Parts: sequence; structure tokens; C-alpha cells
Amino acid sequence: MDYYPNRIVCLTEETTELLYLIGEQDRIVGISGFTVRPKRAKKEKPKVSAFIDANIDGILALKPDLVIGFSDIQADIAQELIKKGITVWVNNHRSVEEIMKMIVQLGALVGRTETCLDLVRHYQKRMLEIQQITAKWKVKPKVYFEEWYDPLISGIQWVSELVEMAGGMDLFAENGKESLAKNRIIENPKEVLEKEPDIILASWCGKKYKPKRMFDREGWKDTKAFRNDEYYEIDSGIILQPGPASVSEGLEIMHKIFSDWERKHGN
Repeated sequence: MDYYPNRIVCLTEETTELLYLIGEQDRIVGISGFTVRPKRAKKEKPKVSAFIDANIDGILALKPDLVIGFSDIQADIAQELIKKGITVWVNNHRSVEEIMKMIVQLGALVGRTETCLDLVRHYQKRMLEIQQITAKWKVKPKVYFEEWYDPLISGIQWVSELVEMAGGMDLFAENGKESLAKNRIIENPKEVLEKEPDIILASWCGKKYKPKRMFDREGWKDTKAFRNDEYYEIDSGIILQPGPASVSEGLEIMHKIFSDWERKHGN
């Protein structure tokens, strides 16, 4: 007898991606409309939620034995489902370590603990390799990561940690400890200029990054990042997803950017 949940609704992308990665996608009966990884998920699974909103009746019609959500932002959805008698698991993982814990915990929920432990070990091995490489760098780039453009919001904790792991120095690392976006708002854009970023990374939370909009801000064309063409977009579906995508592909993208910079400036 299978004692694990067989009808899972995933309200965010990272758990969908993880279940596909470990071959347990047949357990999924509903997903978030924002899911882009893996691409096949949107074709194969019904879309029943956005991020802060969900089709409660649609979820109930799927007869889930587990609904998985993320963060306090989905607390109202979770509460409504719980009142309807649905089992709900909401995780508030905000750091790289907590992402790893989430991966193992979800593995345990579907009977794939060892598979997920192996996955975590794989990610940790690569993180260590990158950190050993960057520890030898004579200089590291000062990095500004922008999660939103109006108002300016800097990167959340796992993003800040990945910037540092990849070889950069996050200029707003203190902000990253704040889980709520409103507490990561940079009130005065000149604060960024005063910190003199070498590299600017932008991931506008599902919206296309427009460099013109950024560098039309007063004084921003005087930054080293603009003068040296060291500004890049990282797909929010990769780096702002607190799951496999960020700790694998997101880390590698940033490490390549920083490695290229170090080769130019490290001698």
C-alpha cells in the first residue's frame, strides 16, 4: 500500500520542478500558472493558482490529499483550504540552507528521502567547488541585485547568499535577511550609486528587464556597471524560485558572470 500523497497540488513552481526531477510527477494533479520549469508541466497539469490567488473550487474538484504552498503570502489560501478539510503544507524557506531542507522534507513526504539527499549533496558539492575557486580571487566584484524597479527592492536572502557563493559581494546583504519585500525597499536610488557597484543583476519578478528604465535614473549612467557593460538580467523563474533552479542554474549563471569579471580585473 502507498502511504504517501498521490494527489498533490503545488501552488508554486519549485515543488513542481522538484517532483519532476525525482520522477514523482504523476502525483501532481494541479500547479501554479506561473510554472515554467519544467516546460512540460504546463501542458500536462491543470493550472489552479497564481501566487497570491488560487481557484479554491478548482483545487477542491481535484480531490487533493496534499496541497503545497510557499510563505506567509499564501497563508490565506492555506487557511481557506484547511477550513475545507484539505491537508496543506506551507514552507517558509528563505535561505540556501532552508531550500536544502525543503528538498529533503518534500522527498520524505513522497517516499524519496535518499534521492533528495543525493540531490542536496550534489548541489552542496558544486557550491563548495565554486567557493574554493573564488577564495583564490584577489578581488571580487561589488554586486547590486535588483528584484524590483519601482520601488527599488534588493535581493531576498537565498539570492544574496548565492551572489556571495558565486564570487560576488552583495552590496545589500543586510537587506537580504528581511523576508518581506517591503523591508528590502531602497528608498533612495542614490544609495546604490554611493556603493559603486561593479556589476548589476536584475530580475524583475516576472517582468521583462528594461535597461533603459534602470539607467535613465539620475546618475546611474555614471556607474562602473553601466560604463563597462556589466549589467545583466537573470530570469526570475530561475533565481527567484526558492528551489532547484536557483541553487543550480542560478548559481552557475552568476558564477560565470563574476568569473568573466575577475579575469578582466583580477590581475
